[in-house]
Amino acid sequence: MFENLSSKLDKAFKTLKGQGKISEINVAETIKEIRKALIDADVNYKIAKTFTDNVKEKALGQNVLTSVSPGQLMVKIVNDELTELLGGKTEDINISGTPSIILMAGLQGSGKTTHSAKLANYLKKKGRTVMLAACDVYRPAAIEQLKVLGQQLEVPVYWEEGNKNPVSIAEHALKEARQQGAKVLIVDTAGRLSVDEEMMREIGQIKKALNPQEILFVVDSMTGQDAVNTAKAFNDVLDFTGVILTKLDGDTRGGAALSIKSVVNKPIKFVGTGEKIEALELFHPDRMAQRILGMGDIVTLVEKAQQVFDEEEAAKLQKKLMKDQFTFEDFYSQIQQIKKMGNLKDLMGMIPGVGKAVKDLDISDDAFKGIEAIINSMTPAERKTPDIINGNRRKRIAMGSGTDIQQVNQLLKQFEEMRKMMRSMNKLQGAGRAMPKMPFMR
Repeated sequence: MFENLSSKLDKAFKTLKGQGKISEINVAETIKEIRKALIDADVNYKIAKTFTDNVKEKALGQNVLTSVSPGQLMVKIVNDELTELLGGKTEDINISGTPSIILMAGLQGSGKTTHSAKLANYLKKKGRTVMLAACDVYRPAAIEQLKVLGQQLEVPVYWEEGNKNPVSIAEHALKEARQQGAKVLIVDTAGRLSVDEEMMREIGQIKKALNPQEILFVVDSMTGQDAVNTAKAFNDVLDFTGVILTKLDGDTRGGAALSIKSVVNKPIKFVGTGEKIEALELFHPDRMAQRILGMGDIVTLVEKAQQVFDEEEAAKLQKKLMKDQFTFEDFYSQIQQIKKMGNLKDLMGMIPGVGKAVKDLDISDDAFKGIEAIINSMTPAERKTPDIINGNRRKRIAMGSGTDIQQVNQLLKQFEEMRKMMRSMNKLQGAGRAMPKMPFMR
């Protein structure tokens, strides 16, 4: 995500490296590179020009402090401008009615149904009672897909067999939501392969019938400027309240994210960052700007950790560490928690200073597979007491896991080193907080 843009912006800032002060000449060269980087990222030319004009005006009007280099100052100015371009401030979902109605809109294939469920999961975790309404009566299996997702989340789904009128289904769903006491009703609507009059008329009727608090436009960020043009067409008809950008974990140049707020003047509220039901993030313009500039996003990383790590389990684990009772079962459990946090490369990129170091590395989400296979090939006794794993047991574990004895030996050795380090840290500060790099992370 934004890797190419981040790399080119970093190159642009290097133009000012070693310069004693900001001048019209060195700023002009940097601005030219920034504009090229934005256009290459599929940002609209007018938006890119306005952005760089603003940066230039602010840069030339600044006095560089002796403690701040021109390059650092330019990064600060670009960071502030990027934050404004992306929306300026974080805007969460508006939950104000009883029930609050959220209407999902967008083209077919943009991910409306999946993100209806992701949004339901997001709100459920915040303590809201949610109902989903299946109003896409055209796409084959759309209703069934929503029903399956609702079942996974334990969220009720309203649908009607044989009814091909999405407006009446939506009205009936609202009545049912009120009867069941749901606080939020999320309405999944039909999309088309392109913007057409019939689709707009239909979703306009649903809007009129429900009077929703939120109309969220779901758009595939991989489509670049096409996403921005589609957003404008939908906004002209629906006057939607916010945007959900999907597939931001893919090979996207970032043009849609950087342009959409300027074009429709509506905030990006959420971003989809993967296929899992948990892969929906509240959009923070300031944090995204920092990630684009390679400054990391430690706040989001901590929030992700807080979402997946259970406090009670963490307390139990700390007690085990204090008593030197950390086992392979505990280690396996920690791996599963880390995997829930999302794409490993994206997570590492949130650590300040690490993003640039890993940008060219191929870090697969299967990085833990070798470790998991070895641990799964151990007996319960071996996982609890690794000291009993002798030569014969190592051979059996290697055969069972599809690895070799060297890999098994490497894992056992590093696991023991980790336990030694935890023991020494316990003596110093009462608990272990660090973990060395494990094998098979390619």
